[in-house]
Amino acid sequence: REVKLMEEKKKGIDWSNLWKNEDWLAVWIGFILIALVIVAHQGKLIDLKKVTPSFKWATDGQIESRIDSWNKAIDPLIKDAEAKGEHGTVNRLQALKEALAKKDRKEIASAAEKVQRIGGLPAAVAKEIGGHTKAVPDKVFTADNITRAVKIGVVYLIIATIGLKLFGGVPLGKFIIGFPIVFILAWLSRFIAGNALPTDYGFEYVVFALIIGLLISNTVGIPEWLKPAVRTEYYIKSGLVILGAGILFFEIMQGGALGLIQGILVVAVIWYFCFWFATKVLKVDDDFAALLSSGVSICGVSAAIATCGAIQADKKKLSYVTGLVLIVAVPMMVIMPWIIKASGMPEIVGGAWIGGTLDTSGSVVAAGALVGEAAMKTGVIVKFSQNVLIGVAAFILSIAWTLKACKAGAAGAEKPSARVIWERFPKFVLGFLVASAVFSFLLHIDTVSATKSLLGELRTWWFALAFMSIGLETRFLDMAKMEGGRPAAAFIVAQAVNVVWTLILAYLLFGGIIFPVPDIR
Repeated sequence: REVKLMEEKKKGIDWSNLWKNEDWLAVWIGFILIALVIVAHQGKLIDLKKVTPSFKWATDGQIESRIDSWNKAIDPLIKDAEAKGEHGTVNRLQALKEALAKKDRKEIASAAEKVQRIGGLPAAVAKEIGGHTKAVPDKVFTADNITRAVKIGVVYLIIATIGLKLFGGVPLGKFIIGFPIVFILAWLSRFIAGNALPTDYGFEYVVFALIIGLLISNTVGIPEWLKPAVRTEYYIKSGLVILGAGILFFEIMQGGALGLIQGILVVAVIWYFCFWFATKVLKVDDDFAALLSSGVSICGVSAAIATCGAIQADKKKLSYVTGLVLIVAVPMMVIMPWIIKASGMPEIVGGAWIGGTLDTSGSVVAAGALVGEAAMKTGVIVKFSQNVLIGVAAFILSIAWTLKACKAGAAGAEKPSARVIWERFPKFVLGFLVASAVFSFLLHIDTVSATKSLLGELRTWWFALAFMSIGLETRFLDMAKMEGGRPAAAFIVAQAVNVVWTLILAYLLFGGIIFPVPDIR
């Protein structure tokens, strides 16, 4: 052992790790894409708004089926505006109802746009109506929209191929042939998720990517020539680096002190409870328990993805947790608003409760809107405060799991050296933190705002590719038998505790018991 330690000390720094380590490759890929977007914006080389393809679509039948519910949402807004003497608002809302009666999508979209200029809850309702009516299916298949997706695919293929060439040991010919297939399948998952029905219920593209991948792998199987392009780790780590650009420190303060306090207390208590219950009571392994804990306590899918990367967990476990998060969110986004209204709970308290328990941002907005504007705003504030804790959680977990791995490797011998810890530490987490710091403190807010949408699109593509790869690599039976259903039980129990704990916090912090009721309207 002493000889081995002497040999390790004599070794210098292996600089080739900077391009032969998958973590470092993910960092460089993320940085290159971020840099390209910033340069394109600063140099006004391209209009960033014309780079992102659209996937939103709704059929005429889906629009017509929603008209009654939209009218029911508009009627109380008209009564409220009449009571306040806001005749301009009444006229615009009446015009929107008339357009809905005609079932003319263009007229509905035009009327909804005018209502959006009013602001407040009328604008939120009109935004939903206008968003659906403008989303004509044909727009997704226009030459311009298809070309946007193809251009992103070509850029990804070039960058990913260069990275794998440096990495070595990958049959590049097969990767170049297979990557477009995986990309097209990822496009299909986003197209399905862009429909009005899954959008309304909060089903994200990751679910459809998993389903498509699973169907292929469990029926016809994947051919050998496609396997080199199925690279879950490579894709997911690259996406996580870009995710860092969207986690901004100054937005924590914008979320509000009360939202941040609730976010920290929810994450800390529920994460620990879920981890303890899963590992000690149900005997779920530590990696699985960490994924479950992050998913239920922070912000669902995004937190589970970040945790999976930070602790180097099995991607099949990630797909399992992702499905749980989205399935549990659907009934909750319907039941919670009903409970709030039926119990006479204050809107702000209800919004804080929704924001702290629902695990997807979309479901928080939808459920909050069913209660009222104050509830929706409060829910978003609380959920955002939890979202920004992704980076903190990922960093802490990466350190904890690195030390855990080092201790396991040392088998109870001497403490691992700083160098060993560094070698085991997931480097892409550093890329995530650097990206967050740059966008939080170094770039002008206008640049951050202008590049936000495109960077979010690029991140989404990496994650779509990653979840498609997970599906293509996974067998149904493997997922169904995964630890005998104990992880699902742990998640559901933790979510039940989360519902009670967050309701208590919502009343204490937003109900005027400890602090004055915040002025959220």
